[in-house]
Amino acid sequence: MSVTIAPRVLDSANVGQTAPRRPPRDYVGIGLWVALAITAALWFLPLFLMFMTSVKSKPDLNTTPLWALPSSWEFGNYAAAIDTGDFWVTAGNSLLIAIIKVPLGLAIAAAAAYALARIRFRGSRGLLMVIAVGSMVPVQIGLGPLFNTMLELGLLDSLYGLILPYLAFGIPYQIFVLYGFFRGIPEELEESARIDGASTFRIFRQIVLPLAKPALAALFVLDFVATWNEYAMATTLLRSQGNWTIPLAVQSFSTQHGTDYGPMNAFIFMSAIPVLIVYLLFQRYFVQGALAGAVKG
Repeated sequence: MSVTIAPRVLDSANVGQTAPRRPPRDYVGIGLWVALAITAALWFLPLFLMFMTSVKSKPDLNTTPLWALPSSWEFGNYAAAIDTGDFWVTAGNSLLIAIIKVPLGLAIAAAAAYALARIRFRGSRGLLMVIAVGSMVPVQIGLGPLFNTMLELGLLDSLYGLILPYLAFGIPYQIFVLYGFFRGIPEELEESARIDGASTFRIFRQIVLPLAKPALAALFVLDFVATWNEYAMATTLLRSQGNWTIPLAVQSFSTQHGTDYGPMNAFIFMSAIPVLIVYLLFQRYFVQGALAGAVKG
């Protein structure tokens, strides 16, 4: 039996070509993804355990692990938390303060930062240094003088009075960040608009602010979270329970009903929802604007 071997036909186009090499593995990228997954798990785990605790009854909390599903879903813990902690009043107070303070503070800080970045005057560098130092002053060292000042002004135990120190302590940091961002915007854009007859305010509103959206969004998220969770000034200046904000209500709830783990975790979980909503709304700008102020200038 004879075996015929067919001659191998070589394609002239493939002569001299080698098989394509597989690209090397990006170990740095793999490491970043692993770190991201670990960070996401560490962030999600407390929220998950908080939610699981909030929907369990006392027998389930005593007999099952925290991560186990409850035998019966006790969503009544949320109704109990709302009634016991007066959630709608305290959340409304915190929301009222945040929706006034955060946009107003950003507007003042943006105008001041733009003026420092574009207007040349003697002492501008010194003024910027004073603002930078002001952003580093701890709130705790000013609570005593702040209490006396608000008492003399008749603004003690007032939600609108609480907005004033919030603005005073929040604006310096925002000015410092936005100043670096505005210094990174080419002045040629403004000069061309000025040649066309645009005023300074119009340039600021129609050119500079749209370019600053990432920085403004990042500062909006950070400032909203800081305002929503602020405790030191709120507990110093607010007296009546009807004016309490969320942190004061959480503190009171944990002190008086610390053993009711279901309603207490339900109250804390509900108090975190507005912060999550704000972050998700501005999430696409947050990463771009987180380092927006890190510009040489």
